Amino acid sequence: MFKIQTLNNISVVGLERLPRDRYEVASDLAQPDAILVRSAKMHDMEIPGSVKAIGRAGAGTNNIPVAAMSKRGVPVFNAPGANANAVKELVLAAMFMASRNIAQSLDFVRKLDGDDKALHEAVEAGKKKFVGFELPGRTLGVIGLGAIGVKVANAALELGMTVYGYDPAMTVQNAWQLNAGVRQAVSVDDLMSKAQFVSVHVPLIDATRGLINAERIGLMQKQGVVLNFARDAIVDERAVIEALDAGKLHAYACDFPSNTLKAHPKVIATPHLGASTKEAEDNCAVMVAEQIREYLETGNIRNSVNFPEAVMGLLPGKTRLCVVNENVPNMVGQISTALAKHQLNIADLLNKSRGDLAYTIVDVDTEIPPAVVSEIEGIAGVLATRVLAAG
Repeated sequence: MFKIQTLNNISVVGLERLPRDRYEVASDLAQPDAILVRSAKMHDMEIPGSVKAIGRAGAGTNNIPVAAMSKRGVPVFNAPGANANAVKELVLAAMFMASRNIAQSLDFVRKLDGDDKALHEAVEAGKKKFVGFELPGRTLGVIGLGAIGVKVANAALELGMTVYGYDPAMTVQNAWQLNAGVRQAVSVDDLMSKAQFVSVHVPLIDATRGLINAERIGLMQKQGVVLNFARDAIVDERAVIEALDAGKLHAYACDFPSNTLKAHPKVIATPHLGASTKEAEDNCAVMVAEQIREYLETGNIRNSVNFPEAVMGLLPGKTRLCVVNENVPNMVGQISTALAKHQLNIADLLNKSRGDLAYTIVDVDTEIPPAVVSEIEGIAGVLATRVLAAG
């Protein structure tokens, strides 16, 4: 029986993927095997030594001490792309709101008073202040062509926009999903110079902090629109305000309100609604629950933010050994030698690495004695081991 601790309300649709005859799921559990989390901050939390995996029902993992978990040999899983449609729809809504001045016009209507005749007259007199423009023929630049960026680019193309994309680390899988009509920009600066709308869909790391700054906003066509539904610090807030006040930017739409942004008439700021749909919450929970289950039961790793992708089919009647270690030479050799010394035949083996970590799955023909596992755990650089029945 595996124990799964939940730190937030995780969608029941996702939790149903953990069969109750094999999983105990609760918010208060001693010695859990895994933790499922959404937004709870875990950096100051004492994470039990029994924890073998952490799953984030969402994309970002800033609330999880990933580096510390790596040192303990604990994979951290997330759900990339599970909320992609929800974010895409919010980005499109923001584009329409910006181009048609909808936020300002709604505020104008709410402040009207008088009887209906007076209101109608005021509407007819005031509507000319909110004349907007249509999207077909305009140019959108998408920075980051992951699951969300691809959906945004494809949708904008279908709206009749010209679309440029930039992502030097685009995966083959996402490339297959991208409409062939999306044009390639050769750099962020190249994209900014071509675009009237710019939408960012990259993670917040040192290289992307302040990615959209005053210099790059200056490259955009006048009356441009910046859309940020990724992370707040990717866009330089001060530079955006200055560009809005100078008339360089027509609007800034983001999912991260601040005291500076919320009162600005040309800012559309939503309260972190990107993944706030029932469908997205269900999708994220299902994805991460299935990944946690697969790891606990088979040792396979999919969509980990700190471990390599490692998937090896199960062989009937074998015993599976999973080893997490520092990515240094001769680890596989030492593991194999330890098994061979005890006459344990290897039926299949997979070794993958990612940065400073490596992960090895070994299927052997017979049971693995505890003494052999202890010997492997004693190898310098080994961080964690698990023994599983492979079939």
